[in-house]
Amino acid sequence: MVKIASVEAENVKRVKAVYLEPRAEGLTVIGGRNGQGKTSLLDAIGWALGGDKLRPSNAAREGAASAPALRVVLDNGIVVERRGKNGSLKVTDPSGRKSGQALLSSLVDRLALDLPRFMESSDKDKAETLLSILGVGDRLAELDAKASSVYNQRHDVGVMERQKRASAEEMQFWPDAPAEEVDAAELIAAQSAILARNGENQRKRNEASAIQARLAVARSQLAALEQQEAQIRQAVDAKTAEVDALAGDAATASKDAAQLHDESTDELQAQLAAADAVNEKVRANARRARAMAEADELKSQYDDLDAEMDRIRAERTDLLRGADLPLPGLSVDEEARLTYGGQPWDCMSGSEQLKVATAIVRRLKPECGFVLVDKLEQMDLQTLAEFGAWAESEGLQVIGTRVSTGGECSLVIEDGRGQLGGEPGGAEKAEAPVAPAGWEIR
Repeated sequence: MVKIASVEAENVKRVKAVYLEPRAEGLTVIGGRNGQGKTSLLDAIGWALGGDKLRPSNAAREGAASAPALRVVLDNGIVVERRGKNGSLKVTDPSGRKSGQALLSSLVDRLALDLPRFMESSDKDKAETLLSILGVGDRLAELDAKASSVYNQRHDVGVMERQKRASAEEMQFWPDAPAEEVDAAELIAAQSAILARNGENQRKRNEASAIQARLAVARSQLAALEQQEAQIRQAVDAKTAEVDALAGDAATASKDAAQLHDESTDELQAQLAAADAVNEKVRANARRARAMAEADELKSQYDDLDAEMDRIRAERTDLLRGADLPLPGLSVDEEARLTYGGQPWDCMSGSEQLKVATAIVRRLKPECGFVLVDKLEQMDLQTLAEFGAWAESEGLQVIGTRVSTGGECSLVIEDGRGQLGGEPGGAEKAEAPVAPAGWEIR
């Protein structure tokens, strides 16, 4: 890993003259009051190593007699120099490789020189940066797209199921209605059969009445003939025979008619009258049953989609759990947001944001062993010390600024000039700086 061995800067932005030998590992704090040149020194380092894309718009210090001059020595022996208003570049490589900005770009990650660029990027860009490091971005994006599709489908099915079930429950239900509709045709056929039988009975009654009438006429005629017996004996005998025959028929007919019993159609008539009402109840119950069945089917689909969501989440969790994360607790949630300790970026503390950004940027180009960090004043001294200890455990060189002149500062800049940390009024160049208690300066 390449790190910064020393930095010299003159007449860049607010910097008049500063020399810095940062610690090889851990945190080097550049302190000072606001507007004294702390951030200007970081910008100078960024310009020296990052090229024109990181050159400040007003690089030259206002009122300076000479042009900007930068000299950065890397711990692999490469010397980077920029001089003049436009910062003409000279790179000296002791190994004899062709020098220039291309060599620097192969060694130094741009975000390591411009950490605010990462910190100010969108939540999606931060997450994509992390996933590009882990090498699982494409698969995670595929899972997230699938999860989004299943979620939307499940949501739509759930809405339909609730609507269908609510509609079904509002439908009228008749618990006393039969399961099947009443067949009116069968009732009409049964009624017609009864009416036919009753008609036949009536016909027989009419026939018996006719025979009785004929019998009465015959008897009347018989009486008249008997009065004329002498004259019409022959007719009397014939008529007697006729009477006898008719009497037998009449007796038989009367006997049959007396045994006939008419069937009532009242019950069928009542059933026919009630059939429409019963059938409407049956149809209402059937509609409700179909609606409930459809709701149950939608509920089954919802449960299947819910299980699919659980499976996708599990696969997504396993994918991230198995990845080589630059910092324990980092992840990307289902909304494609970077999270740390379960918290999205805007819910992290300032110190957590710095730690996360530093860890991710460091992993982007492992051969770049340093990162520049601005505004460390958002950390209290204990958090700052913990951050420095973490960087040291990672073998990472962090050069940061802090609005402070206290003992935690390795270098204090006052009115554009570098002084020993915690000792305002020190030399412009610290050839052999002495570290404040608990800090080491190289």
